Amino acid sequence: MAAASPLAPSWLDLPGDLNTLHAPSWAHDVVRDADGGLAVGGVPVSALKEQFGTPLFVLSEDDFRARARAFRDAFDAAFQDLCGGVDVYYAGKAFLSVEVARWVQEEGLRLDTCSGGELAVAQRASFPAELLGLHGNNKSAAEIGRALDLGLGRIVVDSIDELERVARIAQERRAEGRDAVAKVMLRLTPGVHAHTHEFIATAHEDQKFGLSMAPFTAEDAAERGVDPQLSAAEQAVDAAVALDGIELLGLHCHIGSQIFEADGFAVAARKLLAFHDAMQRKHGVVLPEMDLGGGHGIAYTPVDTPRPPAEIALALAAVVRECCSELGIECPRISIEPGRAIVGSTTFTLYEVGTRKTVQVEDPEDASRTFPRRYISVDGGMSDNARPVLYDADYSAALANRTSGAPAQLSRVVGKHCESGDIVVKDVYLPSDVRAGDLLAVPGTGAYCWALASNYNYLARPGVVAISGGTARWIIRGETEEDLLSRDMGARQL
Repeated sequence: MAAASPLAPSWLDLPGDLNTLHAPSWAHDVVRDADGGLAVGGVPVSALKEQFGTPLFVLSEDDFRARARAFRDAFDAAFQDLCGGVDVYYAGKAFLSVEVARWVQEEGLRLDTCSGGELAVAQRASFPAELLGLHGNNKSAAEIGRALDLGLGRIVVDSIDELERVARIAQERRAEGRDAVAKVMLRLTPGVHAHTHEFIATAHEDQKFGLSMAPFTAEDAAERGVDPQLSAAEQAVDAAVALDGIELLGLHCHIGSQIFEADGFAVAARKLLAFHDAMQRKHGVVLPEMDLGGGHGIAYTPVDTPRPPAEIALALAAVVRECCSELGIECPRISIEPGRAIVGSTTFTLYEVGTRKTVQVEDPEDASRTFPRRYISVDGGMSDNARPVLYDADYSAALANRTSGAPAQLSRVVGKHCESGDIVVKDVYLPSDVRAGDLLAVPGTGAYCWALASNYNYLARPGVVAISGGTARWIIRGETEEDLLSRDMGARQL
């Protein structure tokens, strides 16, 4: 058996069997079939390659539905005695299509959107407007107007400027005799620093999202003409209660993404509930709702330890129950926004191997010694998975079309783009006999991969195949070169 490479990161263990799949990283219906290749819901990846080509996003519809139900059922059960259950909003930014929106509705979830385009997908899926939310830190007037015209269930307002913009657009419609009331939640930043990458931590002060719960500085207070003891959050509540055209539903927070520890969620919930109580008493109003966000992590690698929905729900319900009891308040209707935790592990990306090469790399502890690192190039890359470039995200990979008894070799899976940073999987042990024409599967690509996909180097974006009942079908067709040229006005003139 091969020895572990000194070039491997400390968290990456040498696997005992390269053919064994780490179950938490994959959809529940991904297995190795009798021929040794991966199969999803009974459909072999070799057949998917033949029918749809590569690269390809392969999504288990049955697994998606099961994960959606698990969140709905677990949170309803945990919060039943507190507020009659929980409204689960699927965070469409993770991955959204018309068919996925229909699954979300059929499984009893609501849908969170964050752009006019995502709203358009929801409309095309005939998603009930009252079950939709609209997020975003800089919503356009057109997006706000669209939300009002549709009668959206809620608009999550991100700043005082935006609150005033929403109110003004609602008032303009009311002046025209139209029935326009903006149902608003205020997104607060409770100052909780989540244990995650800084670019996906969203509840600390130094970032673009939300209304700060910290008091204004004297300079800011003077500039705004407000009491220096106020925070932006309190000023926003004061304004929302008074503004014509605004119906304040409650408070919202989201502390970040890919989080495993429960402590950050607990601290945020306590801060929000205390502020919720203070604002209700200050204004003599009832704020009927509170959203505690999403951001729960998934298993991208064997060292990731995601918590099941029931465990998450029970832990959060215990904190909310205790806090409401201490404050002597009735629990508002709670909502949450899982996205990655539902769709992330439902999907893997299927690639075909092209070129390989092995380079010698200096020993990090002794420059006089070198060790081999193998580069395996596949037919996709940063255009279908930007997360390693954006967040230094780690992934794993498995030989997908066959099993192998060859020794493990530390490998780096890279794409075909003209960028040295075009890395799909930075460090993974794969069989030493991986060769051109083999298929590799990278699990955990359901969230923020297709959604962030680009046409860099004029590569066509891969399509998404959904599998259920032993049948595979496009839910998003892969692009063609003709698609790429269709908006090029010079090409249309030829």
